[in-house]
Amino acid sequence: MMEPNAMLKQMLDFNKTAFDNSFYAMSTIQEQNAKMVNTFLEQASWMPDEGKKVIRDWVDAYKKGCEDFKKAADENYSKVDEFFASQKSE
Repeated sequence: MMEPNAMLKQMLDFNKTAFDNSFYAMSTIQEQNAKMVNTFLEQASWMPDEGKKVIRDWVDAYKKGCEDFKKAADENYSKVDEFFASQKSE
């Protein structure tokens, strides 16, 4: 029978892998959408520059928010990892 901490660690590792894979897929889609928006804005001669800037700023803010979220998630997974590592040494 598997030790409870080892089982929790295995579940955490699985969860982290699933999160990383999902985040990578989401990031890939976001990058493609950003390219599409950029192409659209380059061709939208009818749209004023201020409007284009607002949309580009929005895309950049979304990207930064995703990066910040990933960084926070990685830091928290790391903290839990450290907790399990400290439990082994006790």
